Amino acid sequence: MYYLQDLTMDAIARELRTSRSTVSRLISSARDAGLVQIQIRSPLESAPELERLVREKYQVDVHVVPVPDTLHETDVLDRVAIQAARTIGPLVDSNAIVGVAWGSTVSAVSRHLTRKITHDSTIVQLNGAGNTQTTGITYASEIMRRFGSAYGARVEQFPVPAFFDHAETRTAMWAERSVQRILGLQERMTTAIFGVGTVDADLPSHVYAGGYLDEEDLESLAADAVVGDVATVFFRADGSDDGIVMNARTTGPSLDLLRTVRRRICVVSGASKVKGLRGALAANLATDLILDEGTARRLVADDGQ
Repeated sequence: MYYLQDLTMDAIARELRTSRSTVSRLISSARDAGLVQIQIRSPLESAPELERLVREKYQVDVHVVPVPDTLHETDVLDRVAIQAARTIGPLVDSNAIVGVAWGSTVSAVSRHLTRKITHDSTIVQLNGAGNTQTTGITYASEIMRRFGSAYGARVEQFPVPAFFDHAETRTAMWAERSVQRILGLQERMTTAIFGVGTVDADLPSHVYAGGYLDEEDLESLAADAVVGDVATVFFRADGSDDGIVMNARTTGPSLDLLRTVRRRICVVSGASKVKGLRGALAANLATDLILDEGTARRLVADDGQ
């Protein structure tokens, strides 16, 4: 009545035989719950045109978040995270298995999720979070907890390192039934939510800044011409990942598995991540993309720089 029929709060109160303050609370509650979403399309903004260009070039559903060029990188991330949280909510249904990759961007998204009750849904962690300095449990579990709480879903953590020291260790662990249970959930994912990691981003990805990779690892990635990662699985600028040494030790899902997921939501903030994002799109890792305006402009630039 308020948004579609243009009735005043007083008129709605009379029709519902309640108070004007109750109507006001109901309208506010609808916005807070995500039942009502407001979009403003300024004739001066370039987001709609950028969305068209990105959609045509990369064949993804895209949401470009308008932000001024003067905004600090952390504020850009916050605005992108808010938009991502509002976009993700309607896409999560009952009986879903939602894979979530931890990281700085997804952590920001998790803080803005709006509550939506689903039934018999599961949030599953996509990659381990431990390293030689921390188990990573606190960091990763808080992200998973927020997703589970927002959607009333079960949470399945993955208590393994982000990277094993030896590929043979991963092979042995993957044979364990307790680990196979989590891997089985990942194989049945209906939705995957992730950011893109890059080593040279203005706001460094958590995997690169959190003590997960030593100098030898970074040299190995450089030798393999790696431009980024999704869920700690690395890829090159052309989207290929074959022969990348570090991928034999990672605990993230293979890119082949990720590509089988029906809905793959990628959230990116910061134009310094554009090389990694190009690689992820070349690898066909995303069906839905949420990014800021500056990154979108860089993404569709002809020079590819």
